[in-house]
Formats: sequence, C-alpha cells, structure tokens
Amino acid sequence: METNELRIFVKVVQCGSFTRAAELLNTQKTYVSRVITQLEKKLQVRLLERSTRSLSLTEIGRELFERAVGILGAIDETQRMVQKALGEPQGVLKLTCSVDFGLIAVGEWIVSYLHRYKQVSVDADYSGRTIDMVHEGFDLAIRVGNLKDSNLVARKLGDIHYGLYASPEYLAGHGAPRGPDELEQHAFIYFSGGANRGEWALEQSGQQKIIKIQQRLSVNNSFAVRDAALKGLGIAKLPTRIARPFVASGELLPILNDWHIQPIAVFALFPSTRYLTPKVRAFIDHALAHFADESGA
Repeated sequence: METNELRIFVKVVQCGSFTRAAELLNTQKTYVSRVITQLEKKLQVRLLERSTRSLSLTEIGRELFERAVGILGAIDETQRMVQKALGEPQGVLKLTCSVDFGLIAVGEWIVSYLHRYKQVSVDADYSGRTIDMVHEGFDLAIRVGNLKDSNLVARKLGDIHYGLYASPEYLAGHGAPRGPDELEQHAFIYFSGGANRGEWALEQSGQQKIIKIQQRLSVNNSFAVRDAALKGLGIAKLPTRIARPFVASGELLPILNDWHIQPIAVFALFPSTRYLTPKVRAFIDHALAHFADESGA
C-alpha cells in the first residue's frame, strides 16, 4: 500500500462520497474511484459497499480506516515536527475567510506573504459557507465578529474600524447631519452582512445612540456600499480602510467624526497550538503586523 492510496481512502470515508472527496483533493472522481478499486484488488478485499445513494464501510474496511487514520496522523506529525525544526515556512497554506473581508484585507495579506516566503503556496477559499476545518484540511480561518463556541483556537488579529461617509453631491442636496438625531432624516446605504440588523450604534463620552436604519439600498458587500455612496445614494457606514483613499481624493466626506462606532474584532482560528507549523504561524504574525501598521483594517 502507498501513502497516497491511504489518504484517498480516508478522504472518501470522511466525505462519504467519491465526488466530494475528489473536490477536496482537487482531482477527478474517476481517479479517486480507480484508486479505491486498485486498493481493493491489491488487498483482495472489499473495503466499501457502494450504492447509487451512499457508501458504507465493510468490516475490514472499517478496520483499515482506523489504522490508516493512525498511520497518516503519525506521518503528518513527523512532517510537522521536521518542518517546525527547520523553522522556514513551506508547503501549502490552506485558509478560508468571508468574501467581503477577503477582498478588503486578506487578499493583500496573501500577496505580501507570498512575496516574503518563497517556499509557501496558498489555497484560499473565500466563501460564507460553514466549514469543518479539521475534516476539510484547512490550516487557518479568518473570521470577523463574534465567534461561535468551538474546539478551535482563536487569536485576535485586530479590529475593523468604521466611519460614516457620504459624497459631496449628496450632502450638497440634503445637508450634513449635525448630530445622530438628524440621521433619521437621511437616506442610508446599508451593509446587510453585519450582526446588528437594521440599526447603527453611535457612542460619545459614554452616551450611546441607536439609529434605526431606513435603507435606500441594502447590500451584503462593502464595496457595493462604497460605490453606492460615491454615486450619491445616501450615507454609508464603511470600514475606514475602504473609505480612506476616497476621503483623500475628496470623493467621500466623513460625517459625525466626534461620534464613535464600535469596531469589530478579527480573529485567526486554527485547530491546535501544539503543532502550529511555521507557515501558519508566519501568516498570523504577518496579519498582526498589517493591523499594527495600519492601526486597524
């Protein structure tokens, strides 16, 4: 038996599907099926019972699966130990994050990370789907906002800071609000992907104002919110990182700067700190440095 055969067999069992296993292994379903068939012929046993709807392990297949998991775990542990001893980030870093924050920040982190560490490649998944990091083989997840309870280790990277902005054209036609109470007279462009649905919270000297949003436009992408604000559709709450260049050019104007909007924390999640490989540790340190340099994303 070869290690590759065991890895494919284990992945098929974990996924319960040749198709899903092939997707995660970045290969063809026919190749995965052929490897399993060849492994069964080599061992002269049937490992999987196949039907049109499901796969199930035979008794000998279950025993092989349990042994294979242990063997592969020992091999991976040995490789991590060697890589840790070498200290140089290398290999494939598989990470996941939301589409929005991937476009806001993570994409830039990846580019500069790859420029710095020549022996690393990155497999990035930008999506909002629920991911099982351990079973799908992800090294790292970047998450924004409150975290759900899990067995994953969390490391705070920094905060996303926000401000209120509008175009000069919009403010010329509607006037600039002088306080939070006047916001209710204005049109809003609302980011619908956040946690506080339908409202903004503003703070000043311990005083908090909750503004109910009557949105002119609601959209779940920060760049679409920014573009609508540039077109004069209303007032938008934007990450300062996105708004900064347009404030510098005069295309957006900040509103109510003396009122504070609660920042949102950004975390790195990973399965364990026991064998935190150099490639993962280096990316986390890289992200921390970016937040420190910019005083927030």
